[in-house]
Amino acid sequence: MADHATRQILRHLDKLFIDGAWVAPQSGRQITVLAPATEEVFLTVAEADVADIDRAVAAARKAFDDGPWPRLTHAQRAGYLRGLADGLDARAADIAEIWPNEMGILHSIADAFASTIGGVYRCYAGLADTFAFEERFDHPPGGGDYALIAYEAVGVVGAIVPWNAPVNITAYKVAPALLAGCTIVLKLPPEAPGTGYILAEIAEAIGLPAGVLNVLTADRAASERLVRHPDVDKIGFTGSSAVGKRIASICGERVARCTLELGGKSAAIILDDYDVATAAQSLAGSATAMTGQICSALTRVIVTRNRHDDLVEALKANFEKIAIGDPFDAATGMGPLAMGRQRDKVEEMVGQAVRDGNQLVTGGRRPARLNRGFFFEPTIFAHVDNDDMIAREEIFGPVLAVIPADDEDHAVRLANDTVFGLNNSVFTRDSDRAYAVARQLRSGTVGHNSWRSDMSIGFGGFKQSGIGREGGPNGLRAYLEPKTIIMQNPAE
Repeated sequence: MADHATRQILRHLDKLFIDGAWVAPQSGRQITVLAPATEEVFLTVAEADVADIDRAVAAARKAFDDGPWPRLTHAQRAGYLRGLADGLDARAADIAEIWPNEMGILHSIADAFASTIGGVYRCYAGLADTFAFEERFDHPPGGGDYALIAYEAVGVVGAIVPWNAPVNITAYKVAPALLAGCTIVLKLPPEAPGTGYILAEIAEAIGLPAGVLNVLTADRAASERLVRHPDVDKIGFTGSSAVGKRIASICGERVARCTLELGGKSAAIILDDYDVATAAQSLAGSATAMTGQICSALTRVIVTRNRHDDLVEALKANFEKIAIGDPFDAATGMGPLAMGRQRDKVEEMVGQAVRDGNQLVTGGRRPARLNRGFFFEPTIFAHVDNDDMIAREEIFGPVLAVIPADDEDHAVRLANDTVFGLNNSVFTRDSDRAYAVARQLRSGTVGHNSWRSDMSIGFGGFKQSGIGREGGPNGLRAYLEPKTIIMQNPAE
């Protein structure tokens, strides 16, 4: 395993970024992050407590109510977004260094994604010129000569990001909120705070006005204060459905706005015209990307009974070829899970599935040759009933449940028979058939012949997979309030 000197990459690990300055935490406490491949200390950062949350919210509130930020033009704010984009481009190598050391993603994947983050900010900067921030309606039937709908910033935003992909999920909250004219308190996950420090350093370097972006790392008690704070107008949250339900409840109590991108138990439907070996190769790649720690991962594989065993054998062959190990080694096909508690959770759920009588085909344990690190073998269960625990609950690890179906209609019913609705995919050579099935599936995204997701277009879920959308123009609308203005022409 490699030794990576991230302390030299980040300059203010013992501080919080509040009101445009690096300040010491009120508590004096710190959070330690372990590298998941080695279980050694990777970095230690300042921990925010409730008082620090209050400081950050006060700074954001002042910046919104009294500062210049909401009063700039959209084009002026877009200039700052482009400055953030340039800074992120320049720090792409640093992002790619940090990400594997916090959650185990392969460095090759992190490196590819890191170079795209700046593009998110540029995309939203471009909407300054094309998005209709004001719409006109002539001769409104309720009276007046014309009416306008003006789309204005929602206010102070509490942005709460998860540990699996903090840098890109942060981008899809911060970029649209800033363009809209909002001010932000960005709450970093205690397991993966590093890339948020990079964003704060860039914000300081480009002269983003004080209080517009405040960045801190906090655990649950302080995070709940952010959600409950009466001066926070909106919460943007990505994380588990259980936490999302609590946030929705708290926001409901005070009628605060919220966007929630939550969990999933997504299905891959393999139709009878699609090659089993090709499907297995695709699914093996997506199931082990980020060690399965992707909310939209295709963890239920639905196939007709007469092809079930062939698909399972093809999946097994692909899974058993995957090299598990150091995420910085180019030969590695899958890294570790992010932390000990996540490995324990995956291990317990796999054990419960075995105790429930599910057929374990391959995997299901820690690799014998790796005596440190939070590693777990890619795992397949066969002949799973859709009512079994392993087919109902989100695992967030490299575990597939293969479910037999009677026919195509039954496969669609099985795919929809879940409390989640984040993502699905349809594998078929017939595009018309793929479209017809996609329209029947109750999920925010449907891919064709692969796991697919594109937050630049839009991302979010049906049912318990969330509320609202992130990415694209809808991701900007989530940080805007429509105001109706009914006007009368001047008297002639």
